[in-house]
Amino acid sequence: MSVNNGSNANSGSNGNSGSNGNSGNNGTAGKPDLVALRAEIKQTRSDLGETVQALAARADVKARAREQVTQTKQRLLDQAASATGRLREVAGHASANVKDAAGQTAAVSGDVAHDAAVRVRSNQLPVVLIAAGLAAVVGVILIVRGRR
Repeated sequence: MSVNNGSNANSGSNGNSGSNGNSGNNGTAGKPDLVALRAEIKQTRSDLGETVQALAARADVKARAREQVTQTKQRLLDQAASATGRLREVAGHASANVKDAAGQTAAVSGDVAHDAAVRVRSNQLPVVLIAAGLAAVVGVILIVRGRR
């Protein structure tokens, strides 16, 4: 595709041997058409260049893949940082709750043990009955073994 620079714009290319159908101007009416054609060619080249750039960007699979990897990586890093922060917060609350529960359990278990000791000292009948039951069980076991 060659572009004529205007030196022979009307020299027989349209089959009218020098005239373009406008009589009496000796080809001067053809120049605005040439200017319009050049402007249209320039616009077409510009559009074509943009189209080629768009197609090249779409065809560059490696660059698109790298961009997707970068975006996914960043999104995962953000999610990991968010999850880590939430986990640390929950762990801090859980640790405080465990410490409180342990302190309460120690206090309660100490109180329960003390209360049990006080009850046993004040009412020794259950302890005597348990001891008598154990003695009876041991006696029965010894009698059964002695018969064999």
